[in-house]
Amino acid sequence: MAYDRAPAAGRTGHGPGPGSAEDRVFGRIGLDLDAAAGRLTVHGERVPTAELRRAPEAVPARSLPFGTRDATALRLTVDGHPGHITPGGGRLARRSHRVDVIYGGILYRLLPDSPGGSRLVKDGRRIADFSSDGAGHVWADWHPDVAPPLREDAAVGYVLATAFGTGAEPSWRLLVQAVAGMLR
Repeated sequence: MAYDRAPAAGRTGHGPGPGSAEDRVFGRIGLDLDAAAGRLTVHGERVPTAELRRAPEAVPARSLPFGTRDATALRLTVDGHPGHITPGGGRLARRSHRVDVIYGGILYRLLPDSPGGSRLVKDGRRIADFSSDGAGHVWADWHPDVAPPLREDAAVGYVLATAFGTGAEPSWRLLVQAVAGMLR
């Protein structure tokens, strides 16, 4: 059983504009994404500030909320301390859409597990489910057996869900779409 979820308000992923999530465990969380500038800040009273920045020379891809999956073009900090971020390539396999972060000696992974949702895994253990709708709404369902989730867990989870979106189609569906696109 997961916690109730509440949608974010405002805009994320579509240029400058603040958004926010009402998290049952961590309260109001600000999601300030400026995709054009390559800057995302996640902040709140009960979470440390997390910032993701895209290198100015990186050419943003329109298909991603944050514009790139190139790890060399990304810089992540949580509470002013660096984290190491490694997005997967985002190809045909759903698993390729994963995003890994090492922060404070802990491995976090946001991994799509349905067309609209992704699970947040911490050192191999599922701690939350995240979903977003591409229109500025982000939800987190914290698993109740995680007692309690840490502030850093929320900061990393919201950064990843906001910057890279959640969910991915199954491989077979992506393959069918690719073949259909070639036949047109």
